[in-house]
Amino acid sequence: MTTTISAQAYEELWQEANPILQQLNSLSYSDVILQFPSELGQGFQQAINLHQGIELTIDNYQLHSDLATKLNEHDHPIQYGFCLAGSFRSGGDDLSPGQYWFCGSGLASGGVFERSRGQYLQINVHIAPELCQSLIGTAGQIASELLHLFREPHQEYQYRHGKVTPVMRLALQQILHCPYQGITKQIYLESKVLELLALMVEQEIEFQRGKTPTPLLNTDDLDRIYQARKILMQRLANPPSLIDLARQVGLNDYALKRGFQQVFGKTVFGYLHDYRLEQAQQLLATSEMKVTEVADAIGFESRSYFASAFRKKFGMSPKAYQMQCKV
Repeated sequence: MTTTISAQAYEELWQEANPILQQLNSLSYSDVILQFPSELGQGFQQAINLHQGIELTIDNYQLHSDLATKLNEHDHPIQYGFCLAGSFRSGGDDLSPGQYWFCGSGLASGGVFERSRGQYLQINVHIAPELCQSLIGTAGQIASELLHLFREPHQEYQYRHGKVTPVMRLALQQILHCPYQGITKQIYLESKVLELLALMVEQEIEFQRGKTPTPLLNTDDLDRIYQARKILMQRLANPPSLIDLARQVGLNDYALKRGFQQVFGKTVFGYLHDYRLEQAQQLLATSEMKVTEVADAIGFESRSYFASAFRKKFGMSPKAYQMQCKV
């Protein structure tokens, strides 16, 4: 059954779920965790205002049922986003994991945003049009291939979607697994957001000139690599061996190792290690589980090793991070 909700009601549910914002730092930039409305699902959105005019959001949640949100007409900023898990339909287009969208500024006429039941992981960046113009312009001039991105408030905005490249995916994983805190985190994330903007602009120029970037892996192999990652994510506590994983997705172990490194920028079990820690970070921030329970849930048999690995990646112990999130 599909739950249909208006944009206003959807926003009200978010406000009710977050009467007090969980601020993750005390610095000049904003970094907050918003709990997903429990009536609709479970999870969170991390909203980071990195710079005046630049907002980074990370959505990680699971819907209880199919959801259709009726959107109102509104001003649209420059936006680029990436679907890493979950499928949805927007503006008559179906988007699935491994795809990106690049939207210009202008008028968004509204419509229905449809999401299927299940797990979602998405990264979005919103940039004020004036700031984006200053970033990608030269001596105040915008390349002709990019002029369509900047439209008047009464003109409907332009958008395009495409396939996430391995280089984009690496930057996305670095955002999800940011190893820093405080002002260093802000600088690091800003650099990754701008790196992704450069990659999006490069793709847009090539597209407008009639060029199609050459994929580094064929579609079938790419699907198998993503399937391997899905298996790892589903079996955090008891992952298969490299040979077993390769057999399950129909690749030999060398092709799996090479392809995984190419797509995700990490070894198979290096990715698993980082993903476990990412899940631990989310559980510590959003659940009532004890540190030992979190370690068990994500497959760390040694509590001391878990604490050491968490501290190395996030700069503090699991307990200290959990206490910080609950302040």
